[in-house]
Amino acid sequence: VNDVTFTYQAGTQPALEQAAIVVTDGERIALVGPTGAGKSTLAKLMARLYDPSVGNVSYGGTDLRSATLASLRERIVVVPQEGFLFNGTIRENVRLARITASDEEVEAALARLGILDHFERLPDGLDTEVRERGSRLSAGERQLVALGRAALVDPAVLVLDEATSNLDPGTEMLIEAALDRLMAGRSVIVVAHRLSTVQRADRIAVVSDARIGEIGTHDELIALNGHYAALVNNWNKSQPH
Repeated sequence: VNDVTFTYQAGTQPALEQAAIVVTDGERIALVGPTGAGKSTLAKLMARLYDPSVGNVSYGGTDLRSATLASLRERIVVVPQEGFLFNGTIRENVRLARITASDEEVEAALARLGILDHFERLPDGLDTEVRERGSRLSAGERQLVALGRAALVDPAVLVLDEATSNLDPGTEMLIEAALDRLMAGRSVIVVAHRLSTVQRADRIAVVSDARIGEIGTHDELIALNGHYAALVNNWNKSQPH
C-alpha cells in the first residue's frame, strides 16, 4: 500500500489518508482501531474491493488495477465477518469459490481445514440443502462454509474481517482450528476486534482518524504507550474478572 488516500464520496472527508504499509510473504498483520477509523476500508483496498483515490496498492510489484479480477481472486481471498450462503447444498456453496472444482477437490479443501467430518455427520452430508441465506445452518456453520471456500481457492493472501466474531459455542473451537490451518503459510491481513487475535499477529497497524498512526509488534507498541497501549488497556478492563 503506497501512500493511499481513499474517499467514498467526492467532497467528503477521506476514509483513509496517506496510508502506507508493506506485508511480506507469510506475514500476519492485524489492523486495529476504533469503529469508523478506516481499518475495514484499508483491508478492502488491499483486496481490491475498492480502488484508491490517490496512490496505489500492489502485489508482487504489480498494481492491482493492472491485474484481471480473475487472477486477483485466485491470489487474494476475503473471508467476511459473516459467511453469505445461497440456496443450494453445502457442496454447491463451497464450490462457488471455484466453479470448476470436482467433488473430490471440495471434500479435500474441507478435510484440510479439519471440518469435513462435521458436515458429513449431517443427515444428507455435503448434499444438505442450506435453504434461503443458509438458514438451516448455524452462524458458525455458515462461517465454516466461507472458510471452505477460501481453502478451495488456496490463495497467497487472506483478508479476514475478524472471522470469529459471530460464533456459536458449538462451532467456536472448530472455527479457530480451521482458521489456524487456513492461515498457515499465507500472508494474512486481519481486521481485529479481539485482543487474542491481535496477539497472534506478527505486526499490528493501528488505524485512527483515517491514518495509520502506529505500526509494530505487540511489545513495541505497548512500549510506545500510545493508541495501541490505550486500546489494550480498554480491552483488559472490559474483560469479565
